[in-house]
Amino acid sequence: MQTNWWQNAVFYQVYPRSFQDSNGDGIGDIQGIIQRLDYLADLGVNAIWLSPVYQSPNVDNGYDISDYQAINPEYGSMVDMEQLIEAAKIRKIKIVMDLVVNHTSDQHPWFLEARKSKDNPYRDFYIWRDPATDGSVPNDLQSNFKGSAWAFDAVTGQYYLHFYAKEQPDLNWQNPKVREAVYQMMTWWLQKGIGGFRMDVIDLIGKEPDRKIKENGPQLHAYLQEMNARVLSQYDVVTVGETWGATPEIGQMYSNPNRHELSMIFQFEQINLDKQSGMTRWDLKPLIPAELHAVFSKWQLALDGVGWNSLFWSNHDLPRIVSRWGDDSQYREKSAQALAIYLHMLKGTPYIYQGEEIGMTNYPITSYHEIEDIESRRVYQQRQQQGYAISDILNGINAKGRDNARHPMQWNGKNQSGFTDGTPWLPVNPNYLEINVELAKQDERSIYATYQQLIKLRKRNAIIRQGRFENVPTGNQNVISYKRMLGEQSWLVIINLSKNRESYTLPIQHFGPNQKIISNNLLLNKIAISGVLQPYDALVVAIGNEEK
Repeated sequence: MQTNWWQNAVFYQVYPRSFQDSNGDGIGDIQGIIQRLDYLADLGVNAIWLSPVYQSPNVDNGYDISDYQAINPEYGSMVDMEQLIEAAKIRKIKIVMDLVVNHTSDQHPWFLEARKSKDNPYRDFYIWRDPATDGSVPNDLQSNFKGSAWAFDAVTGQYYLHFYAKEQPDLNWQNPKVREAVYQMMTWWLQKGIGGFRMDVIDLIGKEPDRKIKENGPQLHAYLQEMNARVLSQYDVVTVGETWGATPEIGQMYSNPNRHELSMIFQFEQINLDKQSGMTRWDLKPLIPAELHAVFSKWQLALDGVGWNSLFWSNHDLPRIVSRWGDDSQYREKSAQALAIYLHMLKGTPYIYQGEEIGMTNYPITSYHEIEDIESRRVYQQRQQQGYAISDILNGINAKGRDNARHPMQWNGKNQSGFTDGTPWLPVNPNYLEINVELAKQDERSIYATYQQLIKLRKRNAIIRQGRFENVPTGNQNVISYKRMLGEQSWLVIINLSKNRESYTLPIQHFGPNQKIISNNLLLNKIAISGVLQPYDALVVAIGNEEK
């Protein structure tokens, strides 16, 4: 397979509202991002995935777009955006925009026109249906934000489809005029010099609501191939699709270069491993590390040579990984390093979510009034109506709620952790005095130092970028291990992903005096075929001829 720039890159997601405020209004902005570009360059990242900065009423924090070719004044102006693209380019960092084209805001001009009358030229930009014979919703499709996916519009007496908030009507991708408008907008941004697109819930654009098909509709891949032919193939860019319903087989379809669709996808199979079987993600159960490793192993093997993996722990929709699958108290630093080592030694393109590189933690709340996120508010309301105890509802939201990832970036030990001179839109986590960038950069064994080292290793060693993957059994469901191999090189990764001492036995017989520790979060200089690992011990050891 041909090697593309994004296969050798490390990405960093910036959630602009919470990254850096430059004007004291408590909301992060584009000029704030520009101020922090040197930090990202020092970390070693090659691209920024920028969550939406478009014009938006902010019902869903910018994922409800009212103008794709304008910047929300809270974040700055188009001039600021152009400055960011150029300033990042100087530092050899590409800006990847968040493309939200499954739906728009109900304040978008297309929808304002569409709802005026049934014969409006923009009517078919969205999906409208008559009421059922009893006057109720057309069918029982559900919104991902709870409740019916249909909203009644009194002006024309029809329902429109919305798989998220009612203020986020779904676009009708079966209409070629919709696709043409989207392609023109994408081209407009690419001509500004951006490095590509992260495509929000892109697997929904092939929906067929009359057949109750939400994800992976029959025309989905045809739409993506058309998009590629009309727009993406004309530029050297990356595309990553958010695809909650993808299987490895579908993942091959998206990312096989011979199919001319996307560069890679975000798949979420691992995301449901800490929920009770048959229940929602808010019904919690402990993670079994062996199950997590089985999912990653499956995707590593399935896409090898025929597609490409994205590698991530967290994003703006997911809780902080050290709080979720690490230990954010006694073993915060060590467990964060273990998770980093496990992920960054895999084959694929790594994505770091802002603050992950310093081990930022979840922000627990104690009442409904502290919830900002629209999804979490609706979950609270629905589960309260279903009779759940308030404590159980809050436990679920504290573990999985989206606000966890959205509290401001922790830069230093000063007021508001250096995020703003004003009052932040969400409060700064009180642990910012112990967890911040300034402290992390002073410690050569910090989580930040581990991420920086892992990025350097990836850039310098082809075995990480190109080597084969092989699962290695350990005889213990809490100890996970794999090998990476390229030519005569062979690297072993072994992690104790638990807060207990754990024994292991490896079915590998060729350890010898030439072992070399490549990366670790403990003080070891070799690994034995069997032994005991302390809580969250993690190491990478070269067991073949190392690259010169």
